[in-house]
Amino acid sequence: MEVICQIAYLVGAICFILGLRGLSHPKTARRGNLIAAWGMGIAILASLFYPLENVPNNFVWIFGALLIGSIIGWISAARVQMTGMPQLVSIFNGLGGGSAMLLAILEFYKSTNNAGSLGLVVIVFTLLVGAISFSGSILAYLKLDGKVKDKNVILPKHQFINSIFLVGCLVLFLFLVLNPSPQLLLIATIIFLVYGFSFVAPIGGADMPVVISLLNSVTGISAATAGFLYDNQIMILGGILVGASGTILTVLMCQAMNRSLFNVIMGGFGSSNVSSAGPVGGDQGTVQSVQAVDVAILLNYASRVILVPGYGMAVARAQKQAKELEEILAGKDIDMSFGIHPVAGRMPGHMNVLLAEVDINYDKLLDLEKCNSELDETDVVLVVGANDVVNPSALDDPGSSIYGMPVLEVWNAKQVVVFKRSMKPGYAGIQNPLFFKPNTKMLFGDAADTLSAIIDEIKNLG
Repeated sequence: MEVICQIAYLVGAICFILGLRGLSHPKTARRGNLIAAWGMGIAILASLFYPLENVPNNFVWIFGALLIGSIIGWISAARVQMTGMPQLVSIFNGLGGGSAMLLAILEFYKSTNNAGSLGLVVIVFTLLVGAISFSGSILAYLKLDGKVKDKNVILPKHQFINSIFLVGCLVLFLFLVLNPSPQLLLIATIIFLVYGFSFVAPIGGADMPVVISLLNSVTGISAATAGFLYDNQIMILGGILVGASGTILTVLMCQAMNRSLFNVIMGGFGSSNVSSAGPVGGDQGTVQSVQAVDVAILLNYASRVILVPGYGMAVARAQKQAKELEEILAGKDIDMSFGIHPVAGRMPGHMNVLLAEVDINYDKLLDLEKCNSELDETDVVLVVGANDVVNPSALDDPGSSIYGMPVLEVWNAKQVVVFKRSMKPGYAGIQNPLFFKPNTKMLFGDAADTLSAIIDEIKNLG
């Protein structure tokens, strides 16, 4: 039986790797996700039936928990809207860290007298990273869902406070390993949880996709160390894969923002800052407001169009109308593509998932560099719900909090139409000078409604 379980672990590990490989491209992402899910199912079954000595028969509890968890997960995933996907990822990620934290607490009580120094190091480290991932992810969920405002959780000199917390956590880590006791365990757990909460508190706005990715990698590390506790190879491998891939994604996203991970962690921008990009509602010029019929005429006589989606498009659920517009323009021999910024939306790949939901051809998706190289030859750019990722202050205003962040340089196109509900700033909390440029038109209203109106007007034009 042990040999069969080891073979099952090997199969599960191969599925994890193939699944992760599939996630590297939108065309294979769905298949990769399913392969990884099957691998996880195989790994769970193998772990349940792996022969162990002196282990009580708890299958009723185990399968009961599996059933309840599966039902909750299935219903949550089925009901979540695209705008709520980042919150779902955050809460699920946090629960993974919480599981590792609870396992570490249980193992601490079971193994205090015979775990050995190395065993206690692993247990306490699992407790530390699991607690940080749990409380940090919960706060990220609350901030993304609008239940907690940045200003309500940020303290004066918050980064200095976090530095003190970090030193305190390391000291408690050492004390708990050298002097294990239930009382110190309780204190350490509370401090670790508070640090996770405080760690995420000053990070907000446009940095949240990076934070989600970073917390995901922390959860992977906690799962790997939990695997060491139980000498379970598949937990170790799965945790390492999640931790490594999450770390790589975090670094790539930081590079896409032209910022260091340290700068993101220190709360570089996004927490309601107002910079020299202009005060919110400040006088920067006059905007040119247009109607749907005006945009329809622009599109009807264009030869190349690029649509830049953002979180606002997800809120309006306008991806279906974007797909319909692309099909109508294709029928008129007008080329329409989609410019995707790496950190658009509220989580990594948010816009890719949004467009894939309506089966938009993956070949129509342009990454940052490709899109910018084609903007000079583009007649019309439609900015639907995006804001900070098309803000020229990132390039020409050294005083801006987003200065140095690579953006989609949409103002280089002949005409730009920005779809917005109002003139309110984006998630980074700063005004966008793009709105006042001479080749920019503003189309106010719900993105789904305005796109539908444009489609109707194009049809009337014949």
